[in-house]
Amino acid sequence: MAQRVETAPDHEDFARHTEQFRRELLAHCYRVLGTLDEAEDLVQETYLRAWRAYDRFEGRSSIRTWLYRIATNACLTALEHRGRRPLPSGLGAPATDPDTEPELAPGIVWLQPIPADPATVVAERDTLRLALVASLQHLPARQRVVLILRDVLAWPAADVAELLGTSTAAVKSTLQRARARMDEVAPAADQVTEPTEPQSRALLEQYISAFENADPTALERILREDAVLEVTPSRTWFSGRATCLPYLTRYALGAPGDWRMLPVSANGQPAAVAYRLGEDGAHHVYGVAVLTTSPTGLARITVFGDPGLAARFGCPDTLPR
Repeated sequence: MAQRVETAPDHEDFARHTEQFRRELLAHCYRVLGTLDEAEDLVQETYLRAWRAYDRFEGRSSIRTWLYRIATNACLTALEHRGRRPLPSGLGAPATDPDTEPELAPGIVWLQPIPADPATVVAERDTLRLALVASLQHLPARQRVVLILRDVLAWPAADVAELLGTSTAAVKSTLQRARARMDEVAPAADQVTEPTEPQSRALLEQYISAFENADPTALERILREDAVLEVTPSRTWFSGRATCLPYLTRYALGAPGDWRMLPVSANGQPAAVAYRLGEDGAHHVYGVAVLTTSPTGLARITVFGDPGLAARFGCPDTLPR
């Protein structure tokens, strides 16, 4: 039954009816935009718009649906002014020579991870995975929104049509094209059997240990033969243990003690905030590594070389000596 707001709007009444949806609206905007920074901004904008119109809300839909409508339209407007946010694997073929020096791409605005604890977002975990969010970036804006509203949020086609000001037939046609495109761009390496929580946790612990001890043998044991490695802000990426491991050994592992890592969760996946040893003897944040795990090992390592992400995951910029 639709909720009706009959009292004069005030902050307490507005918060009581709307705050419970803030987390899921953030996840929705993140799926559409691929960036936590912009998603947070648009959720704030959504709540500001909703507050300004709250006294005119007539209850013909639920407040949740009303908020989603505002948020989705804000996302569509934002997408008019920028391109997609890729990962390196979305920009071209993998490098075949592990001695290839990373090619930086300063002009690219990359996809971002989102803090998401699998223990608290079980219902959202599969719809926040990096593979899905990265694949969504290949869709035009309206296809992206239709796919998310229909396949992720399970909105009826008629409701999506009303939101977008189009017909139900057009929504169904758009959804068909979006699904076909997703089948083309979904990374095969990420279509793996979901491991158990203890398996994922163990792989994260082994990954951290391998880096902190600069142990390529330990890293080799946990990498699948078809493992993928990508590290922003470089557009260079690798597919297959035979190239990933030599590249990591040459350019990343360093010496024992060069790295320290703090375990976190991103996009419902195991992850680590990585710190590199500085000349001052302290470890300074490098970025966040997100792992795609499987029962047979690590299927993908996606590293976001952005020190600013540490604060997003509740971690400090520096670890003392």
